[in-house]
Amino acid sequence: MKIVNSLIITTVAVGLLTSCGKSEKAKENTTPKVEARSMGELKIAYYDSDSLKKYFVYYKEQDSLVTKKQLTFQKEVERRRKDFEGFIVRNEQKAQSGLLSQNEMMQIQQKMQQMEQDLMRYQQEQGSKLEEETMKKLDEISKKIIVLGEKFSKENKIDVFFMHGNGGQINYINPSMNVTKEFVAYLNQNQADIEKDLK
Repeated sequence: MKIVNSLIITTVAVGLLTSCGKSEKAKENTTPKVEARSMGELKIAYYDSDSLKKYFVYYKEQDSLVTKKQLTFQKEVERRRKDFEGFIVRNEQKAQSGLLSQNEMMQIQQKMQQMEQDLMRYQQEQGSKLEEETMKKLDEISKKIIVLGEKFSKENKIDVFFMHGNGGQINYINPSMNVTKEFVAYLNQNQADIEKDLK
């Protein structure tokens, strides 16, 4: 009886071990197999977009003009807001001192509403006008960079010319392909030629 029980236990144990071994799969290799491919004589280069903002003279000039207009706009909004707040404070003091009639208080209330509406209208109209002008300038600059980028690429026999910068689509590119310095110099030179032709 002991032998039969031992045989049964052994058979069950072997069966369990065999079935457990079958359900466990070998771990898959998740390392991607990337095949290196030669592109022949393909010439690839890139420029750093942040460097254009610093060193492309035309970009800096246009950015400076827009920034000045934004500061002027902000100062005007602040001036109008202070005038509005000053008007409120002065007339609240008069009202608390009993210097205003009921009719004058109503007129002041209307004037306050008008001043507030004027301030909001100025902010909306001038703000959107300034935003539109900024977008137009950026579009102008972008078009120049595209046209001159194509010309630069053709002159230097570059097949693929990337823009690299924060938030861009290129995670990494070999620094030996960086032609930012040369491209910025090219942009500045060509912008000077364009301005010379316009004079």
